[in-house]
Amino acid sequence: MPLEPKLADLPRIRGALRFYQVASIITGVLLLALCAEMIMKYAFGLELELGGERGFLAFVPGDTVTAVNLSTGILIVHGWFYVVYLFSDFRLWSLMRWPFTRFIVIALGGVIPFLSFFLEVRNGREVREYLDRREHESAQPTSDSTADTVEAQQ
Repeated sequence: MPLEPKLADLPRIRGALRFYQVASIITGVLLLALCAEMIMKYAFGLELELGGERGFLAFVPGDTVTAVNLSTGILIVHGWFYVVYLFSDFRLWSLMRWPFTRFIVIALGGVIPFLSFFLEVRNGREVREYLDRREHESAQPTSDSTADTVEAQQ
Protein backbone atom coordinates (compact mmCIF):
# COMPACT_ATOMS: atom_id res chain seq x y z
CA MET A 1 0.00 0.00 0.00
CA PRO A 2 1.53 3.36 -1.01
CA LEU A 3 2.02 6.03 1.59
CA GLU A 4 -0.56 8.78 1.71
CA PRO A 5 -0.12 12.34 2.92
CA LYS A 6 -1.02 13.07 6.51
CA LEU A 7 -4.36 14.74 7.10
CA ALA A 8 -2.60 17.58 8.94
CA ASP A 9 -0.49 18.28 5.83
CA LEU A 10 -3.45 18.94 3.51
CA PRO A 11 -3.42 22.74 3.97
CA ARG A 12 0.36 22.79 3.43
CA ILE A 13 -0.06 20.75 0.26
CA ARG A 14 -2.34 23.42 -1.24
CA GLY A 15 0.35 26.06 -0.64
CA ALA A 16 3.07 23.78 -2.02
CA LEU A 17 0.94 23.15 -5.10
CA ARG A 18 0.50 26.89 -5.76
CA PHE A 19 4.25 27.45 -5.33
CA TYR A 20 5.01 24.54 -7.69
CA GLN A 21 2.57 25.79 -10.33
CA VAL A 22 4.02 29.29 -10.37
CA ALA A 23 7.59 27.98 -10.40
CA SER A 24 6.85 25.54 -13.22
CA ILE A 25 5.31 28.20 -15.44
CA ILE A 26 8.18 30.64 -14.88
CA THR A 27 10.75 27.89 -15.42
CA GLY A 28 8.99 26.74 -18.60
CA VAL A 29 8.92 30.26 -20.04
CA LEU A 30 12.58 30.81 -19.18
CA LEU A 31 13.48 27.45 -20.75
CA LEU A 32 11.70 28.39 -23.97
CA ALA A 33 13.53 31.74 -24.00
CA LEU A 34 16.77 29.87 -23.41
CA CYS A 35 16.05 27.48 -26.29
CA ALA A 36 15.29 30.41 -28.63
CA GLU A 37 18.49 32.13 -27.49
CA MET A 38 20.54 28.96 -28.09
CA ILE A 39 19.12 28.61 -31.62
CA MET A 40 19.97 32.23 -32.39
CA LYS A 41 23.45 31.85 -30.93
CA TYR A 42 24.50 28.53 -32.45
CA ALA A 43 22.53 28.53 -35.71
CA PHE A 44 22.93 32.19 -36.65
CA GLY A 45 25.82 33.42 -34.47
CA LEU A 46 23.70 36.15 -32.87
CA GLU A 47 23.34 37.22 -29.26
CA LEU A 48 20.70 39.40 -27.65
CA GLU A 49 22.00 42.79 -26.57
CA LEU A 50 20.25 45.32 -24.34
CA GLY A 51 20.95 49.05 -24.67
CA GLY A 52 23.63 48.84 -27.32
CA GLU A 53 24.41 50.92 -30.39
CA ARG A 54 21.76 49.17 -32.49
CA GLY A 55 18.87 50.10 -30.23
CA PHE A 56 17.20 49.19 -26.98
CA LEU A 57 17.01 45.46 -27.79
CA ALA A 58 18.81 43.90 -30.76
CA PHE A 59 20.38 40.71 -32.02
CA VAL A 60 24.03 41.34 -32.79
CA PRO A 61 26.90 39.08 -33.88
CA GLY A 62 28.32 37.29 -30.86
CA ASP A 63 31.72 38.98 -30.91
CA THR A 64 30.30 42.53 -31.15
CA VAL A 65 28.27 42.71 -27.93
CA THR A 66 29.16 46.01 -26.23
CA ALA A 67 26.25 46.51 -23.83
CA VAL A 68 24.33 44.10 -21.58
CA ASN A 69 24.40 40.56 -22.99
CA LEU A 70 20.84 39.30 -22.41
CA SER A 71 21.74 35.89 -23.85
CA THR A 72 24.00 35.25 -20.89
CA GLY A 73 21.41 36.81 -18.57
CA ILE A 74 18.71 34.38 -19.74
CA LEU A 75 21.10 31.49 -19.13
CA ILE A 76 21.89 32.63 -15.60
CA VAL A 77 18.31 33.46 -14.63
CA HIS A 78 17.00 30.12 -15.89
CA GLY A 79 19.75 28.27 -14.02
CA TRP A 80 18.96 29.94 -10.71
CA PHE A 81 15.22 29.69 -11.16
CA TYR A 82 15.60 26.01 -11.95
CA VAL A 83 16.94 25.64 -8.40
CA VAL A 84 13.73 27.28 -7.11
CA TYR A 85 11.73 24.92 -9.34
CA LEU A 86 13.57 21.91 -7.89
CA PHE A 87 12.79 23.13 -4.38
CA SER A 88 9.08 23.47 -5.24
CA ASP A 89 9.20 20.00 -6.80
CA PHE A 90 10.82 18.55 -3.69
CA ARG A 91 8.31 20.23 -1.38
CA LEU A 92 5.27 18.95 -3.29
CA TRP A 93 6.82 15.51 -3.81
CA SER A 94 7.65 15.06 -0.12
CA LEU A 95 4.28 16.27 1.14
CA MET A 96 2.40 14.05 -1.31
CA ARG A 97 4.70 11.09 -0.50
CA TRP A 98 5.13 10.16 -4.14
CA PRO A 99 7.77 7.66 -5.32
CA PHE A 100 11.25 9.01 -6.14
CA THR A 101 10.78 8.41 -9.85
CA ARG A 102 7.98 10.98 -9.79
CA PHE A 103 10.42 13.55 -8.36
CA ILE A 104 12.83 12.85 -11.21
CA VAL A 105 10.13 13.18 -13.88
CA ILE A 106 8.97 16.50 -12.44
CA ALA A 107 12.59 17.69 -12.23
CA LEU A 108 12.98 16.96 -15.95
CA GLY A 109 10.26 19.54 -16.57
CA GLY A 110 12.85 22.26 -16.08
CA VAL A 111 15.20 20.94 -18.76
CA ILE A 112 12.87 19.47 -21.42
CA PRO A 113 10.99 22.21 -23.31
CA PHE A 114 7.20 22.27 -22.78
CA LEU A 115 7.29 19.41 -20.24
CA SER A 116 6.86 21.71 -17.24
CA PHE A 117 3.58 23.03 -18.68
CA PHE A 118 2.14 19.54 -19.19
CA LEU A 119 3.29 18.35 -15.77
CA GLU A 120 1.94 21.47 -14.07
CA VAL A 121 -1.53 20.79 -15.48
CA ARG A 122 -1.47 17.06 -14.78
CA ASN A 123 0.01 17.27 -11.29
CA GLY A 124 -2.20 20.21 -10.37
CA ARG A 125 -5.33 18.37 -11.40
CA GLU A 126 -4.26 15.18 -9.65
CA VAL A 127 -3.33 16.90 -6.38
CA ARG A 128 -6.53 19.00 -6.29
CA GLU A 129 -8.67 15.91 -6.92
CA TYR A 130 -6.81 14.03 -4.20
CA LEU A 131 -7.18 16.87 -1.70
CA ASP A 132 -10.88 17.28 -2.46
CA ARG A 133 -11.44 13.54 -2.03
CA ARG A 134 -9.48 13.38 1.24
CA GLU A 135 -11.23 16.42 2.70
CA HIS A 136 -14.61 15.00 1.68
CA GLU A 137 -13.76 11.65 3.30
CA SER A 138 -12.56 13.30 6.49
CA ALA A 139 -15.77 15.35 6.69
CA GLN A 140 -17.96 12.24 6.36
CA PRO A 141 -18.56 10.42 9.64
CA THR A 142 -17.68 6.76 9.47
CA SER A 143 -20.46 4.21 9.94
CA ASP A 144 -18.86 2.94 13.18
CA SER A 145 -18.75 6.38 14.76
CA THR A 146 -22.37 7.01 13.69
CA ALA A 147 -23.48 3.78 15.34
CA ASP A 148 -21.54 4.69 18.50
CA THR A 149 -23.19 8.10 18.55
CA VAL A 150 -26.67 6.60 18.19
CA GLU A 151 -25.98 4.10 21.00
CA ALA A 152 -24.60 6.85 23.23
CA GLN A 153 -27.72 8.95 22.72
CA GLN A 154 -30.01 6.07 23.79
